[in-house]
Amino acid sequence: MAILPSPLSDPVASAAETGAVTPAFSPLYQQIKALILQSLQAGEWKPGEVIPSEMDLAARFHVSQGTVRKAIDELAAENLVMRRQGKGTFVSTHAEQRVQYRFLRLMPESGDAGSEGPAERQIIDCKRLRAPADIARALALRSGDAVLQVRRVLAFQDAPTILEDLWLPGGPFKGLTAERLAGYRGPMYALFETEFGVRMVRAEEKIRAVAADAVAAQLLDVPAGTPLLSVERTAFTYNGTPMELRRGLYRTDTHHYKNELS
Repeated sequence: MAILPSPLSDPVASAAETGAVTPAFSPLYQQIKALILQSLQAGEWKPGEVIPSEMDLAARFHVSQGTVRKAIDELAAENLVMRRQGKGTFVSTHAEQRVQYRFLRLMPESGDAGSEGPAERQIIDCKRLRAPADIARALALRSGDAVLQVRRVLAFQDAPTILEDLWLPGGPFKGLTAERLAGYRGPMYALFETEFGVRMVRAEEKIRAVAADAVAAQLLDVPAGTPLLSVERTAFTYNGTPMELRRGLYRTDTHHYKNELS
């Protein structure tokens, strides 16, 4: 088995010596994947930037190019990096058209997410408060820590379709305001990347059916009691750190929830 660089030869390898990476008995390509993830988390390569070539990474980590390729294959399968033929491998970004709707599973009856064009966003509320116990648990915070709560409505083709409440940890999102959210024209996750250095890399969801209460009915322009899809999503950045709790109510009269299972 190849020997990883010494702490003196590479600062990323130094993190491996502290036990921050996958245990030594894991496959070598998994160890290399963990080291690349550390560099992504540290911001060595920003979203949208090209990462070093497989040959350069192989020299950096003292492993074969095939080992690096296998590590990058997994990162690409997880949408953390993107290969571009003839150009190299780039850090994935939510500003890319193909990943703007990566976590959105509500599809129009004909077409895919995004086929209706960008969602029209209306910020209903944006405030800082102390985290209630359930929000604190979901975001791995202490009860009473500062969080930012955002309520917004997303409309497609002038029809209000999604009512969302979002909670974000106060520290990483200091300075985020309703004005900044309303004024940003790109995807919200792209705003988090470019202005706050937070990249959402995966999410978990819980889904159930509910009836629209009076407030939801008014904001979504449906009769009270209309069936809605309730989706609670926790989004994580690198190393499984929760960075957003999102509770959405979806209209399904003109849309359906679509997921791919494998």
